[in-house]
Amino acid sequence: MIAFGPLGFTAPLMLWALAILPVIWFLLRAVPPAPVRRVFPAVGLLLGLKDQDSQSDRTPWWLLLLRMMALACVIFGLAGPVLNPQTAREGQGPLLVLLDGSWPAARDWNNSQSKLQDVLNEAGRNARPVAIVSLTDLPPDGVRFETADTLRSHIAGFIPAAWLPDAQGVMAWEETLTDQRFDTFWFSDGLARDGRDDLFSALTERGTVTIFEGARPLYALEPVTFEDELLHFTVRRLFTDPEEQVTLRAMGPDPSGREVVLGQGDAQFESGADSATLSFAMQPELRNRVTRFVIADQSTAGAIVLADDGLRRKEIALISGAAHEGIDLLNPLYYLNKALNPGADILTGHMAEILPANPDVIILADVADLPTGEKDALVQWVEDGGLLLRFAGPRMAASDLSRTREDILMPVRLRSGGRTLGGTMSWGDPRGLLPFDEASPFYGLAIPDDVSITSQVVAQPDPELSGRVIAALEDGTPLVTRKSLGRGRVVLFHSTANAEWNDLPLSGLFVSMLERLAVSAGGLSDDPADLAGTTWSAERVLDGFGQIRDAKDLTGVDGETLAVGAIGPDLPPGLWRNDDKVVALNVMQSGQAFTAASWPAGTRIEGFEGVKETLLSGWLLLLALLLLSLDALVTLALTGRLNTRGTRSVSGLVLALTLTGLPQDLSAQATHPPQDDSQAIAVTSDVTFAHVLTGDPQLDEIAYAGLRGLSRVLILRTSIEPARPVGVNVEQDELAFYPFIYWPISPSQPALSDTAVTRLNAYLRSGGMILFDTRDAGIAGTNGPNQRKLRDLAGVLDIPALEPVPQDHVLTRSFYLLQDFPGRYRSDDVWVEASTGDAQTIEGMPFRNLNDGVTPVVIGGNDWASAWAVTERGQYMLPVGRGFAGRQQREIAQRFGINLIMYVLTGNYKSDQVHVPELLERLGN
Repeated sequence: MIAFGPLGFTAPLMLWALAILPVIWFLLRAVPPAPVRRVFPAVGLLLGLKDQDSQSDRTPWWLLLLRMMALACVIFGLAGPVLNPQTAREGQGPLLVLLDGSWPAARDWNNSQSKLQDVLNEAGRNARPVAIVSLTDLPPDGVRFETADTLRSHIAGFIPAAWLPDAQGVMAWEETLTDQRFDTFWFSDGLARDGRDDLFSALTERGTVTIFEGARPLYALEPVTFEDELLHFTVRRLFTDPEEQVTLRAMGPDPSGREVVLGQGDAQFESGADSATLSFAMQPELRNRVTRFVIADQSTAGAIVLADDGLRRKEIALISGAAHEGIDLLNPLYYLNKALNPGADILTGHMAEILPANPDVIILADVADLPTGEKDALVQWVEDGGLLLRFAGPRMAASDLSRTREDILMPVRLRSGGRTLGGTMSWGDPRGLLPFDEASPFYGLAIPDDVSITSQVVAQPDPELSGRVIAALEDGTPLVTRKSLGRGRVVLFHSTANAEWNDLPLSGLFVSMLERLAVSAGGLSDDPADLAGTTWSAERVLDGFGQIRDAKDLTGVDGETLAVGAIGPDLPPGLWRNDDKVVALNVMQSGQAFTAASWPAGTRIEGFEGVKETLLSGWLLLLALLLLSLDALVTLALTGRLNTRGTRSVSGLVLALTLTGLPQDLSAQATHPPQDDSQAIAVTSDVTFAHVLTGDPQLDEIAYAGLRGLSRVLILRTSIEPARPVGVNVEQDELAFYPFIYWPISPSQPALSDTAVTRLNAYLRSGGMILFDTRDAGIAGTNGPNQRKLRDLAGVLDIPALEPVPQDHVLTRSFYLLQDFPGRYRSDDVWVEASTGDAQTIEGMPFRNLNDGVTPVVIGGNDWASAWAVTERGQYMLPVGRGFAGRQQREIAQRFGINLIMYVLTGNYKSDQVHVPELLERLGN
């Protein structure tokens, strides 16, 4: 390629043809235009006369200039002009394109995709084999190099993951690299992490490494905390830019269910700082509706924090040891009500009434012991994840509770009697509190000087006592102890909940301590052992762009794995449920490393931004065509031959030639079913597939593109050469011309009329097949909107009894040997006509004898058209899965399409006994 400023040419030698333009100019000037013929009878008087001074007329200069411009456009067009050509990079041989493929890369994903397209274009021009690898979805078989044209259609399948590359997995993949030499283009997300330097060194040993990084700022949001009736946020940024401000928003539904901004605030970054904090209050009713917190104008998984039970308004049950009818200030529940009421719903009553309500926290104020039945039920409630908060008092001190052996609902054993401070017969002066230890949930709370304890129940010394103390007096005596019980916890305040034994309930510290224990209860335990034996299933998950998606068929994880929180493909960030408990697993954790990647000196680093390379050949050739057409019209006018008929002919020719240069999609979408005999003959001359027009333009376009892609695969791999697919209206069009009809289900489709039902039933009885596709892959269970619409549509049709595709069905072997039938989604729920009860396996055959017809319907929800869909140029329109696994899934989806069409056109011939030896051999291999 040679460049002249912003314009380059891929075939510069063609520009030498410009040198012949002066010669052409001279020839055109020397040749006169054709004479004009006029019929004039009196011209006979001039016969025999000769003009001694004759002179030839010449072509007008402006017409010559028009023709020169047309020829120049042709020459420039054939020279391969490129606007803003990219600088050619040195290097030959294989090229590895390495994508970090993580959520930080989502901020520049569109630019990186454009750059990746440019890289493949350049590699294609230089005939370099290319391999594309995403570090978040590593291929199991190392690096496989292919042509750039092959990989160009797979670009849409690469999407950023909601997690970072696994260092151990990258190291294992690095060991699979052969000693082959290749260059590397590394599309970095800009984030430093373990193993990056080692991988860089390994790649530089095999060739040159060029780094591509985006320049857009990257922000992340740490988990939101709730303390002192305030929501506390910490925002991180990758680069310590100058002072700036970012907006945080709390999103959730309004009373009508529409998502709105429930609250927001601005976090201020100081110059040179990489973090900023923000706190603001929300009413409990609003806080209870929050589903997520986001950084405004950021589209990455790290810029979103999902809300779970930890921020939900809690239900807290208060139970006292005895009814109190005296002064409110002496009531053990009075201060608890005052402290908890702003942020929680308070329940009161007897234990038998409280437990069925399943509150988040149960507080027992001076309750010594419980009846056996209630105690067993309370133990089960705690083991299932509840928080039992107990306060001491005169009744507990006078009882035998947890004396000789530790009671199951007490965190420690107690000494007989109690301890009194500050009285005549006391052990000493009233004691204040020690500063809270870092392991205590109260760590960081300020202790007022006027808080003191005068009486308490005392814990018996025990080997495990030190590990259960979360608050102590100045002399080291335990004041608050805690232990785990199943998935729940039991906490004991060794003093009263009122001001009888201490003045803690009179302070703000009491409110803060209760808030940390009770209002913030229900989150995920930090100790994996507390979640042993539990299984959590994903409800909703985040993708790399921060969009909330359905979890689909993601398998559950055990509680220990969830507590560790190692985010990856098997544990994506999102909402995880265990029975009625929901916890959020977010991308960023508090204090997580978040620094920019650094590269060795001398490394070539480029950005994604830049002026896009644009090919101009097509436009210049189209301009030449228009100029030549204009020349034809002008020539006709000068010679007097321009009339209405001639104008129509030339205009029609120009229009036809111009349309051939336009994108074929314009004419493709205009393909309609036959309306007369000639069109019917044209359609039936070739195999033609159809899709049902749903009234949704986008859905109809995908259905059309899906059948176009399936047709291309059939042409490449089989002897079937389908014509262009068509869209049919089941209310009006004849269906018998099409052996196969694809019907995507949309909730907005109208009900079928009697005429349509008659047409469809006749089509199904005459041997046609309809593929009903709900496109939801069972995401919405069995009662989603698409499945309800399918039941409405199919309920009036003559559809036989159905069954899931059996393992020996001909669909599994009509062309390829298949075990499942994925599309854009993967689900095993694919249904066909049930086989007859007398279908039996013949001796020596691995399959039943099903050679009795073809199922008229296939029903599923895997969105096959989206997996098949290609543009007119053959590029895939929609992503399928991620990386290598996504490409494999798309390949199996195409194979299913081939099997389906083979099954439609050839029937059950593959169940004939003659095919058994070959099938057994293929199965064995």
